[in-house]
Amino acid sequence: MTRRQRKAPVLDKASRASPAGAPPAAMTRAAATPTKPATPVTPVTPVASGKPATGKTASASHTPNQHHGLRPAATPMAGASARPTGSTAPRPVTPKGLARPASAPHAQPAPHGAGQTVKTAPRPVQGKGLAAPVKVSTGNTARHAKPVPVPSPDGIGLTSERVRGRMAERVAASGVKHAGVLAALATVPRHGFVDAGLANQAYEDAALPIGHGQTISKPSVVGRMIELLLASGRPLEKVLEIGTGCGYQAAVLSCVARDVYSIERVRPLHERAKANLRPLRVPNIRLHYGDGRLGLPAVAPFDGIVIAAAGLEIPDALLDQLAVGARLVAPVGGEQQILTLIERVGTRQWRETQLDRVLFVPLKSGII
Repeated sequence: MTRRQRKAPVLDKASRASPAGAPPAAMTRAAATPTKPATPVTPVTPVASGKPATGKTASASHTPNQHHGLRPAATPMAGASARPTGSTAPRPVTPKGLARPASAPHAQPAPHGAGQTVKTAPRPVQGKGLAAPVKVSTGNTARHAKPVPVPSPDGIGLTSERVRGRMAERVAASGVKHAGVLAALATVPRHGFVDAGLANQAYEDAALPIGHGQTISKPSVVGRMIELLLASGRPLEKVLEIGTGCGYQAAVLSCVARDVYSIERVRPLHERAKANLRPLRVPNIRLHYGDGRLGLPAVAPFDGIVIAAAGLEIPDALLDQLAVGARLVAPVGGEQQILTLIERVGTRQWRETQLDRVLFVPLKSGII
């Protein structure tokens, strides 16, 4: 009989690499996946401090060695540190008093005052004609678009002919009936002769301040005075206005007269009237800076004279510059003023008629 010899169990090289006195590594069944030939492993010498030596490791891919479907379990070697030595980076220690850095890349710290209640300013009330600024989002930023014009509720603006037409209708209701005068009032844009802050009141039948103690006359008064000039039936070839002011009455006169001459004694108002009339490009208005009480003898006689200020009496110079058969209309008086009509009926004869109670600025001499 031949004695059977017991074969010793075959251990892989990893088990043989265990240091002296250490038990062989426990073996576990591997998953049913294709295996690769075992790769020789360089023995690792334990260090007394518990840290592994810095020699070369088994393989660059860190793939566990396998043999016959078995693989070594993750059992620490004798004498080695109990702390696992995997590829996980050590967790940084955060000192007390500092915030932990955000885990997401490019994360920004919380803004100052986060979590607190923020008071929002009340939204301003928008004026008529402009909508509230539109907030447009573009990415992470926001910008305010330009205000969008919004039409008035009734679709009427200051430049609309309907606004001027309605003003002319109110003037007609006050007693002015001349078709040419009403058409002139419906043509001239009155809001262009007042301050921007008073533009919304431009087409009301009211006198408005224009600075330097002067006013723009009510549309009904302007229409009434011009209608009195035309009532005689005499064509208005040349008309003289005393007190240009902002230039509005001169613009209305230019619609019914061939030539309009206007005098203003206040230099800033004279310049303002020129600026107001320039956009209208009225060719038949001639503005003069001077003392209106003296008139314009070089241009006389006139077919009509309108005085836009109240004196205690009509200056003789202006009566002399009125053509025979022509008319002069002016307020006369101090605290109590009466709209007065003067007609020249002969070379040395004038006829006076008192009409309506009015209120004008005083007529003064000189220039400023």
